[in-house]
Amino acid sequence: MQSIHIAASTEYDVIIGSGVLNLLGSKITELGKIQKVMLVSDDTVFGLYGDKISSIIKNEGFDLSCYVFAHGEKSKNLTTYGELLEKMSEFHMTRSDIVVALGGGVVGDLSGFAAATYQRGIRFVQIPTTLLAAVDASVGGKTAVDLNSGKNQVGCFHQPSLVLCDIDTLKTLPIEEYKCGCAEVIKYAMIGSKDFYDELLSKPIVEQYEYVISVCVDMKRQYVLDDEFDNGSRMMLNFGHTFGHAVEQCSGYSVLHGLAVSIGMVIITKSAEKRNICKEGTCEKLLQLLNKYDMPTQTQFTSSELVKPAMIDKKASGKKVNLIVPKEVGECVIMKVDSFELESWIIDGK
Repeated sequence: MQSIHIAASTEYDVIIGSGVLNLLGSKITELGKIQKVMLVSDDTVFGLYGDKISSIIKNEGFDLSCYVFAHGEKSKNLTTYGELLEKMSEFHMTRSDIVVALGGGVVGDLSGFAAATYQRGIRFVQIPTTLLAAVDASVGGKTAVDLNSGKNQVGCFHQPSLVLCDIDTLKTLPIEEYKCGCAEVIKYAMIGSKDFYDELLSKPIVEQYEYVISVCVDMKRQYVLDDEFDNGSRMMLNFGHTFGHAVEQCSGYSVLHGLAVSIGMVIITKSAEKRNICKEGTCEKLLQLLNKYDMPTQTQFTSSELVKPAMIDKKASGKKVNLIVPKEVGECVIMKVDSFELESWIIDGK
């Protein structure tokens, strides 16, 4: 079992290992005076772990209410968010109570945003049940819902009070969800560690979950410590996301987030290499690792289709877009690019 301390504006621990779900009741008690717990999950995850988590919470003496919604990115919207807030209000939750998010990134983002805004902010606990959420979405305090215009357009920063990452829950991951997590893991190697890249190439992620998650969370811990509110170095974590989000949106979210990020990483790396920003052979190395995990590396959407959602990405600033551009495996830089240049980057990357 690993425990990584995140020294953000709200300090908390990320506990990683087998069987850590069993710590939930005692860990909530340690957070202080709490009477009511709102357990939030989607219908897939709740069917797998809802009864167990509910029993743990009730056995610790807390009053429990559950909100379960339809799985998938399409549920991460203002309607679901509003329904959750109404459920919390009907449960008569107060600022001393707590929300528990059980699931992947959609559940965590939605639950965190509801917790951040209900009565101007209550605490919440993250229990990530996907690899993607474990290595990225559950840590760092980004919460949001989507608008028709794009992903995560309404949200705020609200750090969790605890993250419990039980690697046993990853045993039930569908293969596509596993691949989504692999993309985010590969992202960490590309932005910050050639040694980690080599480890991912030599040994499958599924055979070293605790180690891989710990490495990623520790890397993210430093980015959050240096730039909690994503105005500088933390933008590095968006490598592959500007064009990845565009692929997601163009597909009507039928392309899952991690798979879209895989494609986005290839587009930006290939384009950077063509522009002599990136060391020759970097894209080939990225493709080698992505192919090892059977990840998608191309999209059928045209540059003209992708450019519009890419331009409204949250990393845009005025008429500039902040692109996370690789120089070589393990090193990226932030480049401000004029919005009118964005389509040419996509063209070069396809």
